Amino acid sequence: MNLDALQNFCAENGCTCLIHEPMSAHTSFHIGGPCDAFITVETDAQLCALIAYLRASQHPFRVIGKGSNLLVPDDGYRGIVVTFSGTAAEDMTADPEQGILCCGAGTTLKNACRAALRASLTGLEFAYGIPGSVGGAVFMNAGAYGGEISQVLVSVDYLDENAEIRTISAKDAQLSYRRSIFMDHPEWVILRAKFSLGHGDPAEIQSTMDDLMGRRKSKQPLEFPSAGSTFKRPEGSYASMLIDQCGLKGLTVGGAQVSEKHAGFVINRGNATFADVTALCTKVREIVQAQTGFVLELEPEVLK
Repeated sequence: MNLDALQNFCAENGCTCLIHEPMSAHTSFHIGGPCDAFITVETDAQLCALIAYLRASQHPFRVIGKGSNLLVPDDGYRGIVVTFSGTAAEDMTADPEQGILCCGAGTTLKNACRAALRASLTGLEFAYGIPGSVGGAVFMNAGAYGGEISQVLVSVDYLDENAEIRTISAKDAQLSYRRSIFMDHPEWVILRAKFSLGHGDPAEIQSTMDDLMGRRKSKQPLEFPSAGSTFKRPEGSYASMLIDQCGLKGLTVGGAQVSEKHAGFVINRGNATFADVTALCTKVREIVQAQTGFVLELEPEVLK
């Protein structure tokens, strides 16, 4: 891999390129070794040019959001990591009359919710405390407190395997619990999403957002690095309830621990490694299956 040539390309096209950047600086778990290069783009045009270059040069790459649902191995990722920032990240337009909100893939969910509030649009409040990006939320059909992206999504613009911009409807995006068609097509890159929301009272929308954020702060271990809920909800039960039922709160491997505040969270106590987290998750899964019969599935994606 010619990293000098890559740096020159990025400089010529206005992208930021960091060589051998530790991924621990770009994940909410604060875990992960270096990638070969970490590139930040600000516009769709930059992204399209970069993806075309990487494919032509046969550089392995992944596009990520805010790293809030990502686990990276201790030896890092042998490839290029690309993310959005700037113009592409905060590209938001609202049409209050039609109840439409459009957001760039890199927009934080918090800012998307604030944009909806300013336009007096309701329906996205459930996402206010989810620490991720719009693109990441669409990718995994993120949800919380009874709401999920599939309930409000209209369509998604994405870059296909031929570097062509396409649009897919929510109906065709195969959205289900923590899944979308984009998981089956890692070569597709989400650019922006369109949401259909209802007309609401700003005071009520703000109150709901404040209430949900307050519930998160009181019940979740937000003071420690994590990837949010560590396990998907098994059919017929709840991961946190099963883990608590098995007496696993506080179970620790190295610097990783099952939160004593919320059993559904594996947290980084300060010096956890990828190996610590995966070993702890394996222990939890084995004990829960042995004691309850339920099989837990890891929710964060592993970058590999």
